[in-house]
Amino acid sequence: MEQLALFSPSNESYKIKSVVKRNGRAVLFSPGKIADAIYKAALSVGGQDRGTAETLAARVLTQINRSYSPGATPTVEEIQDLVERVLIEGNHVRTAKAYILYRAERSKVREKKESHVALEDNVPYKLVWKAYSWNVDHDCHTVEKLNRLMRSDGWKKLVADSEAHYHDEVRKAAHAILKNKDLRLMIVAGPSSSGKTTTTMKIGEALSKAGKSFITLNLDHYFKNLEEHPKDEFGDYDYETPHALELGMINDDLSDLIKGKTVKIPRFDFKTGKRKDRAAEFKAGADQIILIDSLHGLYNDLTRSVPREMKFKFYIEALCQIKDEEGNFVRWTDLRLLRRMARDSWQRNYDPVSTIGHWHYVRKSEKAFIVPFVHAADRVFNGSLPYEFAAHKAFLESHFPAILKRYGKDPKKADAYFRAKRVYGLLNSLVKLPDMDFVPKDSLLREFIGGGTYKY
Repeated sequence: MEQLALFSPSNESYKIKSVVKRNGRAVLFSPGKIADAIYKAALSVGGQDRGTAETLAARVLTQINRSYSPGATPTVEEIQDLVERVLIEGNHVRTAKAYILYRAERSKVREKKESHVALEDNVPYKLVWKAYSWNVDHDCHTVEKLNRLMRSDGWKKLVADSEAHYHDEVRKAAHAILKNKDLRLMIVAGPSSSGKTTTTMKIGEALSKAGKSFITLNLDHYFKNLEEHPKDEFGDYDYETPHALELGMINDDLSDLIKGKTVKIPRFDFKTGKRKDRAAEFKAGADQIILIDSLHGLYNDLTRSVPREMKFKFYIEALCQIKDEEGNFVRWTDLRLLRRMARDSWQRNYDPVSTIGHWHYVRKSEKAFIVPFVHAADRVFNGSLPYEFAAHKAFLESHFPAILKRYGKDPKKADAYFRAKRVYGLLNSLVKLPDMDFVPKDSLLREFIGGGTYKY
């Protein structure tokens, strides 16, 4: 893998090639991680100079070369001890203290995670384990095994099996929905790029085959005009909060629709950021189910005008239970970030560099308005496809050098830089999908990479 950090060691080569992690696993030594760790500690105490962090990291590398013979394999703790020594000897006391505290906190986190499948954002453990078990059964639960399939004919079967499994889960979800005889509103909720739109369409198709009529209401058209949103210091809009939607208008329209009235709904243009009110008539029949997909479908104020017994709340998350080269589970949010980067670039006129720069808003809103309400869902659904990382590599890897260059020296965008670096490292480790045309036209993945049969 190429060196991802802007920092790189001097012409003097470093003597160690591997380090031993706390779990006993040997991994490749990455000098750039030293500069990143020092920079993060400095940021936490108000420092902003990436260059100083890189200079200190170079001193650590010098100490490593003095302390170890060629081919030695020190532990991560030994390297971190050297970092602390360099910080203290250089009179960077506050940064050293922050670094020490960070090590202690990370140790506590690791103790909690030992012997557990990765669990995030209030999703039930049973569902997470089910996703991991499926990947193990199909020999794609690590980057190494996924790459092995991509280098052989096995990738075709993985694509077919992944698609079949997803569609089978859709059918099961539709069956559960049909058990509610009073149902008038079906809500598909979940974080950004979890697959809500396509899954909503497919559930609607399944309901139709079962003889149940439905109609889809797109809440994206209820966004407030973009000019009504305040800008932050970076000039970005925060439109990830439920309050970016006209909640009163949504509830009034839902209440009228449930009563059988015809309403005139708005239309929002993402390219201009403008909403046109009363743009189209919309009516739900007496026996029809109204389908909506929304980031904030579980947020009570979004549908407060509809009685609880008339609602079915369906939550979707991209539970990508795959381990990276170092044995860590890939973060679900990183898969969704890749999806959104791809989709934004062709569907919403938003370049991948800006998508990563904006992602901290996405996570902030998810943690505030989505994650706390997962327990309110009637059903939780896995919207990931195990093979799709290999597809995202083909589409997005080339964008990351520019992203790292743009955000690497800006302390105010450190979050974007470290996130981009982590995801770029993942893409570097992957083998790309051999033939993108093999992805079915009705695949969930087409919502993000384009070229599908559904209209978004």
